[in-house]
Amino acid sequence: MNVTTVKNNQEREVAYAIRKKVFVEEQRVPLEIEIDEHEDAAVHFVLYDEEKPCGAGRFRIKDGFGKAERICILPDYRGKGAGRLMMEAVEAEARKQNVPALKLDAQVHAIPFYERLGYEVISDEFMDAGIPHKSMKKVF
Repeated sequence: MNVTTVKNNQEREVAYAIRKKVFVEEQRVPLEIEIDEHEDAAVHFVLYDEEKPCGAGRFRIKDGFGKAERICILPDYRGKGAGRLMMEAVEAEARKQNVPALKLDAQVHAIPFYERLGYEVISDEFMDAGIPHKSMKKVF
C-alpha cells in the first residue's frame, strides 16, 4: 500500500469517492456537509493497494496548526496498517509545511487508534454530523 498526494481534479474525485463511501454511505453524513468549503485550500491524499484506492484524507493549515481531516479507510482495509500509512503521509505534509503540531477531530471510537500514533485528547466530547468526536493534538 502507498499514499499519494492528489495532483489533479481526477485524483481528487477518487478521494471524494472514498470519502462518500465511508462518510456518506456508511456513516450517513449528509453529502453537503462532507464536501465543504475547505476542499480547495486542502492537500488531499489517496491510499492505494496496488491500483485500488482504499483510503483518503486531507490536510490544511488552520489557526497556525496543521489539521488532519476526512481520514477514512474502506472497511476491507481497516486494522491492516492502512490508517497508519495515511496518517504518516499527513504528518509528513505537516512537517513539510513547518507547523508546530497537528490537530484532528476524532470520532470517539477511533481515539485509541490516534492515541497509538501519539495524539492526545484536548477537548470534551462534541457532536459533529451526528457523530460523537473529541479533538486531539500531536506536537512535533
